[in-house]
Amino acid sequence: MTLEFASALDVGRARTNNEDSVALDAEAKVAVLADGMGGYKAGEVASGMATSLVCSSLVQWLRSHCVPTPRELAQAMGHCVDQANRAIFDASNGNPQYSGMGTTLVMVAVAGDQLVVGHVGDSRVYRLRGGQLQRLTRDHSMLQEQLDAGLITPAQAARSTNRNLVTRALGVEAEVTLESRDHSLMYDDLLLLCSDGLTDMVDDEGICDLLCHTHASLQEACHALVDAANAAGGRDNISVVLVRAGGEAVALGKR
Repeated sequence: MTLEFASALDVGRARTNNEDSVALDAEAKVAVLADGMGGYKAGEVASGMATSLVCSSLVQWLRSHCVPTPRELAQAMGHCVDQANRAIFDASNGNPQYSGMGTTLVMVAVAGDQLVVGHVGDSRVYRLRGGQLQRLTRDHSMLQEQLDAGLITPAQAARSTNRNLVTRALGVEAEVTLESRDHSLMYDDLLLLCSDGLTDMVDDEGICDLLCHTHASLQEACHALVDAANAAGGRDNISVVLVRAGGEAVALGKR
């Protein structure tokens, strides 16, 4: 099954630099997105290291494993994240300028007709199938833990000022666990990878509505999502990746 990729990154309306990063390899069917955090430009360094290291090492592994099982692929993804986490952690501890930096990460790769999703933090993956949008990741965040424990309602969560307190991130500790799951992948499925710069501004219903509208290209759909986040306030950097199963073209974009 072929995959069509598109992406868009935007600084938003409140920030002066972009700490999000994206790495894609259409041939290997890999997409990685990260949302950095830290001091001046440190988040940008962390997210850039995460996407480049994870994507390049996973692509290299895939080239030597032509038909991996979902389990094998998930294990390889975890190993790649382990290596990137250690590199970011060492850079953070070895350079005062990068002290305390870290990054969320979300990634997808394909094993046969199975999609393997991995994530650390609160960046997300969604799948649109038959007009229904399903979130495939569960946030590693204080807010999600409060929701799971029944301490707050979804309505209260939507108004919370603690939306960005993550409980897991690359580079913060010497070890990190990538949460991974495999899902079926069908022709015409549309996958969305995104940072919280989108989901804090546009709810799932709004995202679904935008994706269900007819767009001339995936690239146009990416920019429509970015524009919607900015129209709602654009309080953070916004990064989106769209992947369509069965697509023939590859489109990449950045603005």
